[in-house]
Amino acid sequence: MIAQLWESIAIPPPSTPLNQNPHKPHSHMPTTLSLLEKPISSSTYASILESCNNPSLGKQVHALTFKTGFSGQEFVETKLLQMYGKFGCLDDADLLFDKMTLRNLYSWTAMLSLYVDNGLFEEAFWLFEKLQLEDVLLDFFVFPVILKICSGLDNVELGRQLHGILIKYQFVSNIYVGNALIDMYGKCGSLDDAKKVLETMPEKDRVSWNAVITACATNGEVYEALGFFERMSLFENSKPNLVSWSAVIGGFSQNGYDEEAIEVLFRMVGEGIEPNAQTLASVFPACARLQKLSLGKEFHGYITRHRFMSNPIVVNGLIDVYRRCGDMTSAFQLFSRFSVKNVVSCNTMIVGYCENGNVSKARDIFDQMGVMGIKKDIVSWNTMISGYVNNSLFDEALNLFKHVLMENGIEPDTFTLGSALTACANTASLRLGREIHSQAIVRGLQSNTFVGGALVEMCSKCQDLMAAQNAFNEVSELDTATWNALISGYARCNQIENIQHLLRKMKEDGFEPNVYTWNGIIAGHVENDLHEKALQLFSEMQTSNLRPDIYTIGIILPACSRSATIERGKQVHAHSIRCGYDADVYIGAALVDMYAKCGNIQHALLAYNRISEPNLVSHNAMLTAYATHGQGEDGIALFRRMIANGFRPDHVTFLSALSSCVHVGSIEMGQELFFLMQQYDVKPTIKHYTCMIDLLSRAGQLNEAYELIKRIPMEADSVMWGALLSGCVIHGNVDLGKIAAERLIALEPNNIGNYVLLANLYAYAEKWSDLARTRQRIKDSGMFKIPGCSWFQDRNDIHLFLANDKSHKRSKDIYATLDKLTLHMKTFAL
Repeated sequence: MIAQLWESIAIPPPSTPLNQNPHKPHSHMPTTLSLLEKPISSSTYASILESCNNPSLGKQVHALTFKTGFSGQEFVETKLLQMYGKFGCLDDADLLFDKMTLRNLYSWTAMLSLYVDNGLFEEAFWLFEKLQLEDVLLDFFVFPVILKICSGLDNVELGRQLHGILIKYQFVSNIYVGNALIDMYGKCGSLDDAKKVLETMPEKDRVSWNAVITACATNGEVYEALGFFERMSLFENSKPNLVSWSAVIGGFSQNGYDEEAIEVLFRMVGEGIEPNAQTLASVFPACARLQKLSLGKEFHGYITRHRFMSNPIVVNGLIDVYRRCGDMTSAFQLFSRFSVKNVVSCNTMIVGYCENGNVSKARDIFDQMGVMGIKKDIVSWNTMISGYVNNSLFDEALNLFKHVLMENGIEPDTFTLGSALTACANTASLRLGREIHSQAIVRGLQSNTFVGGALVEMCSKCQDLMAAQNAFNEVSELDTATWNALISGYARCNQIENIQHLLRKMKEDGFEPNVYTWNGIIAGHVENDLHEKALQLFSEMQTSNLRPDIYTIGIILPACSRSATIERGKQVHAHSIRCGYDADVYIGAALVDMYAKCGNIQHALLAYNRISEPNLVSHNAMLTAYATHGQGEDGIALFRRMIANGFRPDHVTFLSALSSCVHVGSIEMGQELFFLMQQYDVKPTIKHYTCMIDLLSRAGQLNEAYELIKRIPMEADSVMWGALLSGCVIHGNVDLGKIAAERLIALEPNNIGNYVLLANLYAYAEKWSDLARTRQRIKDSGMFKIPGCSWFQDRNDIHLFLANDKSHKRSKDIYATLDKLTLHMKTFAL
């Protein structure tokens, strides 16, 4: 009977083909009319509606109830409600429910379930209140649905009131109600109540244990969840199943216990329980955070063998593992071959390429989304903009931000505006930053913590401290990061005297300064050349309860470099070794730079060799160190190794390598490097040309150097003419030296050094009259040479000396020692 009714609804009677006899119908295809001649009961409709597999078919059945006289029957209409609920047809269910003249508890429960399933918890609660006014006797099965309303509203007090009603009507002993109570208390964050319900239940099943395990895991008590899991194992009728294992694994993973999550997964598989797609998806974030590529490949093999490659959740999770591990080749292969191309998988790939520095690949996928018919969401735009910002491509980030403003259906959010403001901060684009501030005001986002903090940072970096303070005052909910941005801004703008007041105000507002607060203050001192004070703050930080982090080390090392205080630098180096920071590529590069500038090339090389994964920045630092210390051969050798190891040199690399050639005097190598720049698409700057002029001039090829100056595509500066003049002095070329000196003096008429070089040229060429005239010119102009200075560090004191200087507090002792040494040398010479 049911099968016949399915046919009458699903397949209409066939029309007679034109080329067939109309008097010969298909005898095996009964018509609706013939079916209606047979008796149909309400249970028939119930069976059909329960097995219905699509809403359009259900609507046909609904229409048939009117024809067959079953419309208005309480039982059939309840089954129709349940069918509409199964397919999420809220409007159809609402219409039917409103027209029902007879409603029983099952009808009300079906409608309540539909509201709950669609997240309409307030509407569901309103319907429950209406139910209580009806003359309908409540039974236990409606309360699990009502308790879900409490969970959805996150209203534990309402849940406790319902719990009291359940106790009053003695429904609380029902196992289904008890399980629903545990679930409600767990989702509302009242773990103690959830555990009390479990302990008072007269009967427990797997669902009971799984509910309390999930409650513990959801509320961060993962080891307590594991404890209940172990207790559950002791009962024969409620041995842990896949749901139990998955709850524990998911709890460990969601709460950052990554190794534990993977360990429990392996234990589960060892006990013969195979994970499903949801279990695997929950453990992949743990594997990704551990960044264990070999483990990720093991999972890849497992899901391939167990045919999970068709599941988009699992594939996207595995892509994320490869992304976090930096293996974008494997991630792209999965994305290309197995992943369902949707906005989530594309966004994951964009994030991966941006995080691994391949922004062009990220942009390719971003642009191809439209070609693939995938509409970009705000996450796609935010990911691409922040990817540009994080890779220091600020202009590209701002250009993309302008595009998102014109994109239909996309509304910039706090992350969009925050990233764009960060780009403005790093490009000192105050005008554009103010425009973005206006966008934030229009959208009511200027008071948002994230946007407000970005505004404070942008205004501070653009030296508009008043605007930074105003932006700070607009933030509705201040946090530590926003305070740090403001304090860092004051330090950056050299308003050091206000920092202590701000720190006190920060503490009064209930926020304790953290390591990032100190980093911002120290960075401001370094940026304003207050190196000694910055080093003092670093020492104070070490004695406080805050430990300097890797960023603190990166900030303070330039202060050591610029003040040439090697002992302080060694102390910072020692701290970085104790914390394991010295192997970091950026800290290693800063250490190389510091030791090179403090005059210790051996320590620079040691710091360079300790870098675990050298990159172009660290290689450039060592190359510059060799060039600074005149070790040209070592510099050229390092350059050759860089090229052999596949590094692509940039303008800094070539500048340092050319400087090494200058020290070695290798014109051939210098010319080879200069032409090699074209091969690597590096456009020579004035500094590169100056190196070539210096190289040719020192080698005596002065005419070639002069011809090169005339050919360069920019105006020669004083450094370039000075290099040519120095070469003329060394090789005694007076005529060309005069030309260089004239150009040099025209550019820097008040620089006495230029006149001294010209005087030296005349002296070498024995042009005594020209020499006398030049010296008289220096005298007449009233210029004097700034005396050179020397210093050395004795413990924490730095002693500075000028020529004929008597300002030192122990100058008498110093000159007495000098006289004694001079007498000793004269005596020894005799």
